Amino acid sequence: MPDHVVAVDVGTGSARAGVFDAAGRLLAKAEHPIAMNRPRENHAEHDSENIWSAACTAVRSAMAQSGIAAASVGALGFDATCSLVVRDAEGRQISVSTGGEQRFDTIVWLDHRALNEADFCTATGHAVLEHSGHVMSPEMEMPKLMWLKKKLPATWEKAGYFFDLADFMTWKSTGSPARSRCTLTAKWNYLAHLEKGWQQDFLQRIGLEDLQARGCLPDETTPVGGSVGRLTPEAAATLGLTTDCHVSAGMIDAYAGALGALGGYAADAVKREHQLALIAGTSSCIVAFSQDRKTSHGMWGPYYEVVFPQSWLVEAGQSATGALLDHMVRMHAAGGEPTAALHQRIVARIAELRAEEGDSFGERIFVLPDFHGNRSPRADPHAVGVVSGLTLDTSFDGLCALYWRSAVAIALGIRHILEKMKEYGYVADTVHVAGGHVKNPVLMELYSDATGCKVVVPKMNEAVLLGTAIAASVACGLHKDLAAAGEAMYPGGEERLPDRAKQALYDRDYRRLLAMYRHRAELEAMP
Repeated sequence: MPDHVVAVDVGTGSARAGVFDAAGRLLAKAEHPIAMNRPRENHAEHDSENIWSAACTAVRSAMAQSGIAAASVGALGFDATCSLVVRDAEGRQISVSTGGEQRFDTIVWLDHRALNEADFCTATGHAVLEHSGHVMSPEMEMPKLMWLKKKLPATWEKAGYFFDLADFMTWKSTGSPARSRCTLTAKWNYLAHLEKGWQQDFLQRIGLEDLQARGCLPDETTPVGGSVGRLTPEAAATLGLTTDCHVSAGMIDAYAGALGALGGYAADAVKREHQLALIAGTSSCIVAFSQDRKTSHGMWGPYYEVVFPQSWLVEAGQSATGALLDHMVRMHAAGGEPTAALHQRIVARIAELRAEEGDSFGERIFVLPDFHGNRSPRADPHAVGVVSGLTLDTSFDGLCALYWRSAVAIALGIRHILEKMKEYGYVADTVHVAGGHVKNPVLMELYSDATGCKVVVPKMNEAVLLGTAIAASVACGLHKDLAAAGEAMYPGGEERLPDRAKQALYDRDYRRLLAMYRHRAELEAMP
């Protein structure tokens, strides 16, 4: 009987694959880059065939490293960013690019070309917006589809399939047009808690009354842990797996990370409500669960059954966190290309400077980190960043001070989100951190000290891959349900408690962050 699963995480810049056993042990992993086209400001595009090829390469490489037989893999799972893939009625690529290149058939999640369309959706005041924080983000699929129909009508007329990226990967693997409850509910304004998930009056209001027929979008969805089918012969050969291998319903990457980070609480809905998953990388997502529906503003959700059955999920986030630190490194005279080695050098120097200068290090620099809008809790994609306290200092130490205070601002942004979540009835007091930020000791210290929360770091920092593997293990019957799979596969974590001696310092910085919001608004409101 197959006793392993393969998980594939399709990120912004690469596809990663991991091979797991039934106990959640990661036997091997591999990564392959994917290309991005940036033809204009706010436009970002992928080639979905390039993504599929990268995923296949990563799977073959991980399988070769693992040393296990293809027949021992019971299921393959995919998670991905919420990018939009467009294909014609025969499944061929068609362009979503203003440049017209056919291979660029995917609008990347971070693409903000549809700001006006998002504003139009928000202005409708439709009830579906109660499940997206009352504000539509340009990162969601409806605004992107509206833009596509308006700006590229020839593409719209040729279209036969619209996919969230994770669903494209399962279609490419199985030939099944099934869609995941996770993707459609979270990114397509599908209301999974209602008998009819698609709200036709909303689609008509925004000019997408032909969406379902045009995009081959089904009425029903497949839950997380469900199988959408088995690998086709062609896909099995390309991936190096067998046609007996199931493919589990796709997941949004952050929600896969939440499942991996909180897998130990999969069987206990009460304890799970006290836990938050922070999936932190280029951007950051905070995911919380509740047994009952809690409305909120400026957060995505509440979404029903996008991960756990009979459970609601809410997501908050920051559109640029790792990307913000990269930007600060690039823009400073003493910076350059933000490689891992340069980040490490900056972090090491920050530790030295803080040891020398104490809390006065960088104390007059204040950063409002909305350089790519404010996803939460203000839900303002038009927001811009602010830096106060700059001098003519172009030294490396000056860069370190700016980096440090940018990191403080990122952590305070998380605190701002948590404060708002408490107002809406969320009771979480423990943050489980996963993703690239785990490797940054500056951020990891701040996530605890600046928020006042206990922070847990999983013993295996591959929460996104693990969450996808947990779902895949259920799809092939390796575990009976998500609760059993979570308990069996969660690796445990190490805790860090906040330094209470720093509380007054960060309380003051938090008040300053809120003051900067007010001051920015005053400046922008002046006639």
